[in-house]
Amino acid sequence: MLVVDDEEAICFSMSDYFSHHGYKVETARDFDEAERLIESTDFSVIIQDLRLGVSRNPDGLDIIERARERNPDTRIIVLTAYGSAEVEDEARRRGASAFLRKPKPLSQVAQVVQGLIESPSKKARSA
Repeated sequence: MLVVDDEEAICFSMSDYFSHHGYKVETARDFDEAERLIESTDFSVIIQDLRLGVSRNPDGLDIIERARERNPDTRIIVLTAYGSAEVEDEARRRGASAFLRKPKPLSQVAQVVQGLIESPSKKARSA
């Protein structure tokens, strides 16, 4: 699993939570770091924010495309505080499997992760 978020506290809490539940977790806090990890590792799940620091371009939508190009089977969960219907539609068009709005309890994020892993051919609904 890869967690991409510019907030260190979110990376830490997700890494801690999912590691405790048996997942191998890598974290990235910016686009370049996420891109390097995506190029070198096949992740089954990526949980990512859309806005990564002050830089808006390239952004989280570009990470979705890079991950899809590298491994079309990767399940991508967008977790953002800046969601709108248009942004969600664009994220899904680029390959996001689920779109969640912050704040979201980790247990609910874990339910979405588990659902995507168990039913890889089905896309999760917005939550």
